[in-house]
Amino acid sequence: METEIDDIHPLFYGAPSNTSFKKLRKRIIRQTREAVESYGMVERGARWMVCLSGGKDSYTLLAALIELKWRGLLPVELLAVNLDQGQPGFPATVLPAFLEKMGVEHRIEYQDTYSIVMDKVPEGNTFCALCSRLRRGNLYRIAREEGCSAVVLGHHRDDALETFFMNLFHGGKLAAMPGKLLNDQGDLFVLRPLINVAEADCDKFAAAMQYPIIPCDLCGSQDGLQRQQIKRLLDGWEQNSPGRRNVIFKALTNGNPSHLLDPDMFDFNSLQRIAPTNPDSPKNP
Repeated sequence: METEIDDIHPLFYGAPSNTSFKKLRKRIIRQTREAVESYGMVERGARWMVCLSGGKDSYTLLAALIELKWRGLLPVELLAVNLDQGQPGFPATVLPAFLEKMGVEHRIEYQDTYSIVMDKVPEGNTFCALCSRLRRGNLYRIAREEGCSAVVLGHHRDDALETFFMNLFHGGKLAAMPGKLLNDQGDLFVLRPLINVAEADCDKFAAAMQYPIIPCDLCGSQDGLQRQQIKRLLDGWEQNSPGRRNVIFKALTNGNPSHLLDPDMFDFNSLQRIAPTNPDSPKNP
């Protein structure tokens, strides 16, 4: 991509013209393109379902993908989809109005999963597991109905880091969020083009673009979630050692199976020792 070009997709006219915002936008676009290329996300002519929640991350995702497509660097069709899960007070008109104003192809789907979650989850327990399972099932269904080959999510670098430490501390496994995976049925890709992008950059971008942010009242209303605890831990590390998040993220892209303890990842039984050479033995002529 020609990083010196300062033009922008007409959909984003009115964006700040200052140098810091231009650098921010170019960094997000570059990192998104790098993730798309690194993880082989593109199937030429494919149709992607871009999940739009109304949060800062999904707005940033949509903007980055539309700009890459406009520049001819993303040869796929894009469909923005919002799943209205029936949370009380959800501003149902915000996203349709935004997408129609911007001329973005979209679908708004209403499914009251909120009532199911509130009915099934005991008081005092967290909603996330059931909520995400119901949301995922509906998104997969919509993707199939729309002829999409990929469900595209707005998870960023910090989401991957938090997931890694949640799995490490609570799940007893080394796992984060991959940039690309295949669903269990094997018919849909799940893509995360923002996986290299810092959450702070999504915050700055969405604020500068003045997107109509919709908070998650369901999950956001709960205190003491494990992910929130991990976020605070990472915040503390970053404050004491700036750049710590980048270092940890780099480690996730630089695995060394032979230096871990999983015999399923590395065949320790096949390691062969080279017999030492007898210094007194006659040398070959």
